Amino acid sequence: MKRIQTGTALGAAGGVAATIVIDVIQAVVMPLMGLPATGAFSIIGDTAAGFFALIGVQVAGGVLLGASLHYLIGLVLGAIFGAATAGIAVFRLTPIKRGVCLGILYTELVSLPILVTPPLILNWGRADTVQWFGFSFVMHAIWGTVLGTVVAYGLAATRRQHLAEPHPSQNLH
Repeated sequence: MKRIQTGTALGAAGGVAATIVIDVIQAVVMPLMGLPATGAFSIIGDTAAGFFALIGVQVAGGVLLGASLHYLIGLVLGAIFGAATAGIAVFRLTPIKRGVCLGILYTELVSLPILVTPPLILNWGRADTVQWFGFSFVMHAIWGTVLGTVVAYGLAATRRQHLAEPHPSQNLH
């Protein structure tokens, strides 16, 4: 149980760290593409507002809602990844390369339903949708790389620390 708690905490931290990394990259790259630096946040916020409108709830979209949801999703998806990789033996992240590969695979798979939503709710054309998926695929591969690295490295360090500690029965005086 302690291993799953550690994995969950590492995953949450890795999810937030990965979100920060891709947000910094987006803030630099999006203006180079002729888009506002906060464009991804606006898309997320406007999509959420559009979704809520479909069920009769009025919510203001935009950057603030989008940024809040982006970080919440990063935290939650990171925590789930950390818990799963710490608790399910087949997903153990040794070596760290496995952590990176599983991080990328996990991210690309769980993000698909999320990525489909903006083009549908915001009624995008083909060109905008293709650009969205291409850019998101790259950003999520980076997100998965950071997440997998943080969780794998953290679990390995925890494992090394645990192995170095003397067993309680060895501390008899």
